[in-house]
Amino acid sequence: MSKGKDMKPHIGIFGCRNKGKSSIINKLAGQDIAIVSETAGTTTDPVKKSFEITGFGPVILVDTAGIDDEGELGLQRIAKSLETVKIIDMGILVISENHFGIYEKQLITEFKKYDCPFFIIHNKSDIERLSPELQNQLSRDYSVQVIDFSVIETKSTESVIELIKKTVPESSYKNPSLLGDLISYGDIVLLITPIDIEAPAGRMILPQVQTIRDILDNDAVAIVLKEREVDAFLKKTGIKPALAITDSQIFKKADASIPKDIPLTGFSVVLARLKGDFDKYLEGTPKIKDLKDGDRVLLLESCSHHSSCDDIGRVKIPRWITNFTGKKIEYDVVAGLDKLKRPMDDYALVIQCGGCMITHKQLQNRLKDAVDKNIPVSNYGMTIAYVQGIYDRAIAPFVKKKSENTSEYL
Repeated sequence: MSKGKDMKPHIGIFGCRNKGKSSIINKLAGQDIAIVSETAGTTTDPVKKSFEITGFGPVILVDTAGIDDEGELGLQRIAKSLETVKIIDMGILVISENHFGIYEKQLITEFKKYDCPFFIIHNKSDIERLSPELQNQLSRDYSVQVIDFSVIETKSTESVIELIKKTVPESSYKNPSLLGDLISYGDIVLLITPIDIEAPAGRMILPQVQTIRDILDNDAVAIVLKEREVDAFLKKTGIKPALAITDSQIFKKADASIPKDIPLTGFSVVLARLKGDFDKYLEGTPKIKDLKDGDRVLLLESCSHHSSCDDIGRVKIPRWITNFTGKKIEYDVVAGLDKLKRPMDDYALVIQCGGCMITHKQLQNRLKDAVDKNIPVSNYGMTIAYVQGIYDRAIAPFVKKKSENTSEYL
Protein backbone atom coordinates (compact mmCIF):
# COMPACT_ATOMS: atom_id res chain seq x y z
CA MET A 1 0.00 0.00 0.00
CA SER A 2 1.41 3.37 -1.01
CA LYS A 3 1.25 5.37 2.18
CA GLY A 4 1.52 8.98 3.07
CA LYS A 5 1.75 10.49 -0.42
CA ASP A 6 -1.69 12.03 -0.82
CA MET A 7 -3.01 14.95 1.20
CA LYS A 8 -6.70 14.31 0.51
CA PRO A 9 -8.92 13.12 3.40
CA HIS A 10 -8.42 9.38 3.98
CA ILE A 11 -11.55 7.31 4.69
CA GLY A 12 -11.11 3.69 5.78
CA ILE A 13 -13.74 1.03 5.03
CA PHE A 14 -13.67 -1.79 7.60
CA GLY A 15 -15.69 -4.86 8.47
CA CYS A 16 -15.74 -8.64 8.52
CA ARG A 17 -15.29 -10.66 5.33
CA ASN A 18 -18.06 -10.76 2.77
CA LYS A 19 -19.96 -7.81 4.24
CA GLY A 20 -19.83 -5.92 0.94
CA LYS A 21 -17.13 -3.34 1.69
CA SER A 22 -15.83 -3.34 -1.89
CA SER A 23 -19.36 -3.07 -3.29
CA ILE A 24 -19.93 0.01 -1.14
CA ILE A 25 -16.72 1.59 -2.44
CA ASN A 26 -17.78 0.95 -6.05
CA LYS A 27 -21.21 2.41 -5.38
CA LEU A 28 -19.83 5.55 -3.74
CA ALA A 29 -17.27 6.04 -6.52
CA GLY A 30 -19.78 5.34 -9.28
CA GLN A 31 -17.37 2.94 -10.95
CA ASP A 32 -15.82 -0.51 -10.45
CA ILE A 33 -12.61 0.41 -8.65
CA ALA A 34 -12.66 -2.48 -6.14
CA ILE A 35 -12.84 -6.20 -6.88
CA VAL A 36 -16.17 -7.70 -5.83
CA SER A 37 -16.66 -11.43 -5.23
CA GLU A 38 -18.90 -13.72 -3.26
CA THR A 39 -15.74 -15.41 -1.97
CA ALA A 40 -14.91 -14.21 1.54
CA GLY A 41 -11.50 -12.58 1.85
CA THR A 42 -11.20 -11.20 -1.71
CA THR A 43 -9.56 -8.03 -0.42
CA THR A 44 -6.26 -9.11 1.14
CA ASP A 45 -4.36 -5.89 1.88
CA PRO A 46 -5.39 -2.26 2.42
CA VAL A 47 -5.70 -0.58 -0.99
CA LYS A 48 -6.26 3.11 -1.69
CA LYS A 49 -8.93 4.31 -4.13
CA SER A 50 -9.19 7.97 -5.11
CA PHE A 51 -12.49 9.53 -6.16
CA GLU A 52 -14.51 12.73 -5.98
CA ILE A 53 -17.49 13.23 -3.68
CA THR A 54 -19.88 15.57 -5.47
CA GLY A 55 -20.28 18.80 -3.53
CA PHE A 56 -17.40 17.91 -1.20
CA GLY A 57 -14.21 17.19 -3.12
CA PRO A 58 -11.58 14.48 -3.67
CA VAL A 59 -11.05 11.79 -1.03
CA ILE A 60 -9.02 8.61 -0.65
CA LEU A 61 -11.05 5.51 0.22
CA VAL A 62 -8.98 2.76 1.84
CA ASP A 63 -10.38 -0.71 1.22
CA THR A 64 -9.22 -3.13 3.94
CA ALA A 65 -9.14 -6.89 4.49
CA GLY A 66 -11.75 -8.54 6.69
CA ILE A 67 -11.21 -8.03 10.40
CA ASP A 68 -12.27 -11.66 10.99
CA ASP A 69 -9.73 -13.25 8.64
CA GLU A 70 -8.35 -16.66 9.61
CA GLY A 71 -5.05 -18.50 9.71
CA GLU A 72 -1.54 -17.15 10.13
CA LEU A 73 -1.77 -15.06 6.96
CA GLY A 74 -5.23 -13.90 7.96
CA LEU A 75 -3.94 -12.60 11.29
CA GLN A 76 -1.31 -10.59 9.44
CA ARG A 77 -4.03 -9.12 7.23
CA ILE A 78 -6.09 -8.18 10.29
CA ALA A 79 -3.06 -6.48 11.80
CA LYS A 80 -2.59 -4.46 8.60
CA SER A 81 -6.25 -3.45 8.62
CA LEU A 82 -6.01 -2.27 12.22
CA GLU A 83 -2.75 -0.44 11.45
CA THR A 84 -4.66 1.48 8.79
CA VAL A 85 -6.64 3.26 11.51
CA LYS A 86 -3.49 5.30 12.22
CA ILE A 87 -3.40 6.84 8.74
CA ILE A 88 -7.08 7.64 8.11
CA ASP A 89 -9.11 10.72 8.97
CA MET A 90 -12.37 8.84 9.51
CA GLY A 91 -13.67 5.29 9.37
CA ILE A 92 -16.73 3.43 8.14
CA LEU A 93 -17.58 0.15 9.84
CA VAL A 94 -19.66 -2.19 7.67
CA ILE A 95 -21.93 -4.83 9.20
CA SER A 96 -24.83 -6.87 7.80
CA GLU A 97 -27.55 -9.31 8.86
CA ASN A 98 -27.81 -7.45 12.18
CA HIS A 99 -24.60 -9.03 13.38
CA PHE A 100 -22.25 -7.09 15.65
CA GLY A 101 -19.63 -8.97 17.63
CA ILE A 102 -16.11 -9.13 19.03
CA TYR A 103 -14.34 -8.15 15.81
CA GLU A 104 -16.38 -4.99 15.44
CA LYS A 105 -15.81 -4.11 19.10
CA GLN A 106 -12.06 -4.56 18.64
CA LEU A 107 -12.09 -2.21 15.66
CA ILE A 108 -14.05 0.46 17.53
CA THR A 109 -11.49 0.25 20.33
CA GLU A 110 -8.84 1.19 17.74
CA PHE A 111 -11.02 4.04 16.45
CA LYS A 112 -11.31 5.42 19.97
CA LYS A 113 -7.60 4.94 20.69
CA TYR A 114 -6.61 7.10 17.72
CA ASP A 115 -9.47 9.56 18.07
CA CYS A 116 -10.84 8.53 14.68
CA PRO A 117 -14.45 9.58 13.98
CA PHE A 118 -16.59 6.89 12.37
CA PHE A 119 -20.10 5.72 11.58
CA ILE A 120 -21.65 2.32 10.96
CA ILE A 121 -23.30 1.04 7.78
CA HIS A 122 -25.66 -1.90 7.97
CA ASN A 123 -25.19 -3.25 4.45
CA LYS A 124 -27.40 -5.50 2.29
CA SER A 125 -30.54 -3.94 3.74
CA ASP A 126 -32.47 -5.14 0.67
CA ILE A 127 -32.04 -8.66 2.10
CA GLU A 128 -32.39 -7.89 5.81
CA ARG A 129 -33.24 -4.50 7.30
CA LEU A 130 -31.39 -3.06 10.30
CA SER A 131 -33.28 -3.90 13.47
CA PRO A 132 -34.32 -0.87 15.56
CA GLU A 133 -32.99 -2.66 18.66
CA LEU A 134 -29.45 -3.03 17.27
CA GLN A 135 -29.50 0.48 15.86
CA ASN A 136 -30.49 1.94 19.23
CA GLN A 137 -27.94 -0.20 21.09
CA LEU A 138 -25.02 0.83 18.87
CA SER A 139 -26.04 4.48 18.85
CA ARG A 140 -26.27 4.43 22.65
CA ASP A 141 -23.08 2.46 23.33
CA TYR A 142 -20.79 4.24 20.86
CA SER A 143 -22.50 7.60 20.23
CA VAL A 144 -22.40 7.09 16.47
CA GLN A 145 -24.89 7.09 13.63
CA VAL A 146 -25.95 3.73 12.22
CA ILE A 147 -27.68 3.61 8.85
CA ASP A 148 -29.14 1.01 6.51
CA PHE A 149 -27.53 0.65 3.09
CA SER A 150 -28.11 -1.23 -0.13
CA VAL A 151 -26.08 -0.96 -3.32
CA ILE A 152 -29.30 -1.25 -5.33
CA GLU A 153 -30.93 1.76 -3.66
CA THR A 154 -29.75 5.18 -4.93
CA LYS A 155 -31.04 6.96 -1.85
CA SER A 156 -28.72 4.87 0.32
CA THR A 157 -25.69 6.30 -1.47
CA GLU A 158 -26.86 9.86 -0.92
CA SER A 159 -27.29 9.16 2.82
CA VAL A 160 -23.74 7.77 3.13
CA ILE A 161 -22.21 10.72 1.27
CA GLU A 162 -24.05 13.19 3.50
CA LEU A 163 -22.84 11.32 6.56
CA ILE A 164 -19.24 11.38 5.27
CA LYS A 165 -19.51 15.16 4.83
CA LYS A 166 -20.72 15.53 8.43
CA THR A 167 -18.21 13.09 9.96
CA VAL A 168 -14.88 13.79 8.25
CA PRO A 169 -12.88 16.28 10.36
CA GLU A 170 -12.60 19.76 8.90
CA SER A 171 -8.85 19.70 9.55
CA SER A 172 -8.43 16.87 7.00
CA TYR A 173 -9.57 18.92 4.00
CA LYS A 174 -9.09 22.56 4.97
CA ASN A 175 -5.55 23.82 4.65
CA PRO A 176 -4.72 26.40 7.32
CA SER A 177 -2.28 29.12 6.39
CA LEU A 178 1.40 28.54 7.10
CA LEU A 179 2.20 32.21 7.68
CA GLY A 180 -1.13 34.04 7.70
CA ASP A 181 -0.79 35.20 11.30
CA LEU A 182 2.81 36.34 10.80
CA ILE A 183 2.70 38.37 7.60
CA SER A 184 0.51 41.13 6.23
CA TYR A 185 -0.45 42.58 2.86
CA GLY A 186 2.64 43.66 0.91
CA ASP A 187 5.17 42.15 3.33
CA ILE A 188 8.37 40.83 1.79
CA VAL A 189 9.39 37.31 2.80
CA LEU A 190 12.90 36.13 1.97
CA LEU A 191 13.22 32.42 1.19
CA ILE A 192 16.73 30.97 1.31
CA THR A 193 16.80 27.74 -0.69
CA PRO A 194 20.12 25.95 -1.27
CA ILE A 195 20.45 23.89 -4.43
CA ASP A 196 22.55 20.90 -3.42
CA ILE A 197 22.77 17.15 -4.02
CA GLU A 198 19.48 16.54 -2.18
CA ALA A 199 17.53 19.12 -4.17
CA PRO A 200 15.32 17.45 -6.82
CA ALA A 201 16.46 18.09 -10.38
CA GLY A 202 14.59 20.89 -12.12
CA ARG A 203 12.23 21.71 -9.28
CA MET A 204 11.94 22.81 -5.67
CA ILE A 205 11.08 20.69 -2.65
CA LEU A 206 7.47 20.64 -1.50
CA PRO A 207 7.84 22.77 1.68
CA GLN A 208 9.39 25.55 -0.38
CA VAL A 209 6.60 25.40 -2.96
CA GLN A 210 3.93 25.35 -0.23
CA THR A 211 5.51 28.36 1.46
CA ILE A 212 5.67 30.39 -1.76
CA ARG A 213 2.00 29.65 -2.45
CA ASP A 214 1.03 30.62 1.10
CA ILE A 215 2.89 33.92 0.83
CA LEU A 216 1.06 34.72 -2.41
CA ASP A 217 -2.29 33.68 -0.90
CA ASN A 218 -1.65 36.23 1.86
CA ASP A 219 -0.97 38.99 -0.71
CA ALA A 220 2.65 39.24 0.32
CA VAL A 221 5.84 39.11 -1.76
CA ALA A 222 8.18 36.11 -1.95
CA ILE A 223 11.84 36.61 -2.86
CA VAL A 224 13.66 33.32 -3.46
CA LEU A 225 17.44 33.06 -3.58
CA LYS A 226 20.33 30.75 -2.76
CA GLU A 227 22.32 31.17 0.44
CA ARG A 228 25.38 32.63 -1.26
CA GLU A 229 23.31 35.48 -2.72
CA VAL A 230 21.80 36.70 0.58
CA ASP A 231 24.52 39.12 1.67
CA ALA A 232 24.81 40.81 -1.73
CA PHE A 233 21.03 41.03 -2.12
CA LEU A 234 20.47 42.74 1.22
CA LYS A 235 23.38 45.14 0.65
CA LYS A 236 22.45 46.10 -2.93
CA THR A 237 18.71 46.48 -2.47
CA GLY A 238 18.44 47.82 1.07
CA ILE A 239 15.28 45.70 1.43
CA LYS A 240 14.34 44.71 4.97
CA PRO A 241 12.17 41.56 4.82
CA ALA A 242 9.36 41.10 7.31
CA LEU A 243 10.47 37.48 7.69
CA ALA A 244 13.23 35.20 6.43
CA ILE A 245 12.82 31.44 6.07
CA THR A 246 15.75 29.14 5.40
CA ASP A 247 16.42 25.52 4.71
CA SER A 248 17.29 24.04 8.10
CA GLN A 249 20.62 22.64 6.91
CA ILE A 250 22.05 26.14 6.46
CA PHE A 251 20.59 27.67 9.63
CA LYS A 252 24.01 28.80 10.82
CA LYS A 253 24.90 30.62 7.60
CA ALA A 254 21.44 32.21 7.40
CA ASP A 255 21.73 33.33 11.03
CA ALA A 256 24.99 35.08 10.19
CA SER A 257 23.61 36.73 7.05
CA ILE A 258 20.18 37.88 8.27
CA PRO A 259 20.28 40.92 10.61
CA LYS A 260 19.06 40.13 14.13
CA ASP A 261 16.11 42.52 13.86
CA ILE A 262 14.64 40.42 11.02
CA PRO A 263 12.73 37.31 12.21
CA LEU A 264 14.33 34.09 10.93
CA THR A 265 13.01 30.55 10.95
CA GLY A 266 13.17 27.36 8.86
CA PHE A 267 10.83 25.62 6.43
CA SER A 268 10.76 22.56 8.68
CA VAL A 269 9.89 24.66 11.73
CA VAL A 270 7.03 26.27 9.79
CA LEU A 271 5.70 22.80 8.94
CA ALA A 272 6.19 21.68 12.55
CA ARG A 273 3.76 24.31 13.73
CA LEU A 274 1.25 23.52 10.97
CA LYS A 275 1.19 19.73 11.25
CA GLY A 276 3.11 18.54 14.28
CA ASP A 277 2.51 18.71 18.00
CA PHE A 278 4.34 22.03 18.30
CA ASP A 279 3.95 22.32 22.06
CA LYS A 280 5.49 18.87 22.51
CA TYR A 281 8.31 19.81 20.12
CA LEU A 282 9.02 22.91 22.19
CA GLU A 283 9.06 20.79 25.32
CA GLY A 284 11.09 17.93 23.85
CA THR A 285 13.77 19.64 21.76
CA PRO A 286 15.83 20.96 24.72
CA LYS A 287 16.05 17.37 26.01
CA ILE A 288 18.78 16.85 23.41
CA LYS A 289 21.26 18.24 25.93
CA ASP A 290 20.28 15.48 28.39
CA LEU A 291 21.18 12.57 26.07
CA LYS A 292 23.63 10.08 27.60
CA ASP A 293 26.06 7.46 26.35
CA GLY A 294 24.15 4.46 25.03
CA ASP A 295 20.88 6.36 24.43
CA ARG A 296 19.01 5.55 21.23
CA VAL A 297 17.42 8.22 19.04
CA LEU A 298 14.66 7.51 16.50
CA LEU A 299 14.41 9.64 13.36
CA LEU A 300 11.03 9.42 11.61
CA GLU A 301 11.24 10.36 7.95
CA SER A 302 7.67 10.20 6.74
CA CYS A 303 8.39 10.18 3.03
CA SER A 304 10.39 7.56 1.18
CA HIS A 305 13.18 8.79 -1.07
CA HIS A 306 16.54 7.73 -2.41
CA SER A 307 19.07 8.70 0.24
CA SER A 308 22.21 10.59 -0.71
CA CYS A 309 25.67 10.08 0.77
CA ASP A 310 25.12 13.07 3.06
CA ASP A 311 21.43 12.51 3.81
CA ILE A 312 19.83 14.86 6.33
CA GLY A 313 18.14 12.20 8.49
CA ARG A 314 20.61 9.34 8.18
CA VAL A 315 23.88 11.27 8.26
CA LYS A 316 23.75 14.97 9.08
CA ILE A 317 21.41 15.10 12.08
CA PRO A 318 23.08 12.12 13.82
CA ARG A 319 26.49 13.73 13.21
CA TRP A 320 25.35 17.11 14.53
CA ILE A 321 23.72 15.61 17.64
CA THR A 322 26.77 13.48 18.40
CA ASN A 323 29.09 16.48 18.02
CA PHE A 324 26.81 18.65 20.16
CA THR A 325 26.42 16.16 23.01
CA GLY A 326 29.80 14.47 22.82
CA LYS A 327 28.02 11.21 23.67
CA LYS A 328 27.99 7.78 22.05
CA ILE A 329 24.43 7.60 20.77
CA GLU A 330 22.68 4.98 18.62
CA TYR A 331 20.39 6.13 15.78
CA ASP A 332 17.54 4.42 13.95
CA VAL A 333 15.84 5.89 10.86
CA VAL A 334 12.38 4.72 9.77
CA ALA A 335 11.11 6.01 6.41
CA GLY A 336 7.50 6.19 5.24
CA LEU A 337 4.87 5.09 7.75
CA ASP A 338 6.31 1.61 8.34
CA LYS A 339 6.15 -0.11 11.71
CA LEU A 340 9.04 0.45 14.08
CA LYS A 341 11.61 -2.32 14.39
CA ARG A 342 12.02 -1.67 18.11
CA PRO A 343 9.58 -0.84 20.93
CA MET A 344 9.12 2.89 21.43
CA ASP A 345 10.38 2.50 25.00
CA ASP A 346 13.87 1.83 23.62
CA TYR A 347 14.24 5.46 22.57
CA ALA A 348 15.36 8.46 24.59
CA LEU A 349 14.27 10.92 21.88
CA VAL A 350 12.13 10.86 18.73
CA ILE A 351 12.76 13.34 15.91
CA GLN A 352 10.09 13.74 13.22
CA CYS A 353 10.66 15.26 9.77
CA GLY A 354 8.48 18.15 8.59
CA GLY A 355 5.85 15.73 7.27
CA CYS A 356 5.23 17.56 4.01
CA MET A 357 4.10 14.33 2.30
CA ILE A 358 1.62 13.12 4.92
CA THR A 359 -1.59 14.39 6.48
CA HIS A 360 -1.84 16.13 9.84
CA LYS A 361 -3.62 13.09 11.31
CA GLN A 362 -0.98 10.68 10.06
CA LEU A 363 1.80 12.74 11.60
CA GLN A 364 -0.03 13.11 14.92
CA ASN A 365 -0.65 9.37 15.14
CA ARG A 366 2.97 8.69 14.16
CA LEU A 367 4.09 10.47 17.32
CA LYS A 368 1.23 9.33 19.57
CA ASP A 369 3.03 6.33 21.07
CA ALA A 370 6.06 8.44 22.04
CA VAL A 371 3.92 11.25 23.47
CA ASP A 372 1.79 8.78 25.45
CA LYS A 373 4.98 7.28 26.92
CA ASN A 374 6.39 10.74 27.77
CA ILE A 375 9.32 10.24 25.42
CA PRO A 376 10.62 13.66 24.24
CA VAL A 377 9.78 14.49 20.62
CA SER A 378 11.33 17.03 18.29
CA ASN A 379 11.36 18.03 14.64
CA TYR A 380 14.18 17.99 12.09
CA GLY A 381 14.38 21.77 11.78
CA MET A 382 14.03 22.47 15.49
CA THR A 383 16.69 19.86 16.30
CA ILE A 384 19.11 21.37 13.79
CA ALA A 385 18.50 24.87 15.15
CA TYR A 386 19.07 23.63 18.70
CA VAL A 387 22.37 21.86 18.09
CA GLN A 388 23.61 24.80 16.01
CA GLY A 389 22.86 27.29 18.78
CA ILE A 390 20.09 29.29 17.11
CA TYR A 391 17.03 27.52 18.50
CA ASP A 392 15.60 30.55 20.29
CA ARG A 393 15.77 32.63 17.14
CA ALA A 394 14.21 29.91 14.96
CA ILE A 395 11.14 29.49 17.18
CA ALA A 396 10.80 33.14 18.18
CA PRO A 397 8.29 34.16 15.44
CA PHE A 398 5.86 31.48 16.59
CA VAL A 399 6.44 31.58 20.34
CA LYS A 400 6.06 35.37 20.33
CA LYS A 401 2.84 35.15 18.35
CA LYS A 402 1.40 32.56 20.70
CA SER A 403 2.47 34.45 23.80
CA GLU A 404 0.73 37.58 22.50
CA ASN A 405 -2.49 35.58 22.35
CA THR A 406 -2.22 33.34 25.40
CA SER A 407 0.80 34.37 27.50
CA GLU A 408 1.62 30.67 27.42
CA TYR A 409 5.34 30.92 26.81
CA LEU A 410 6.19 34.04 28.79
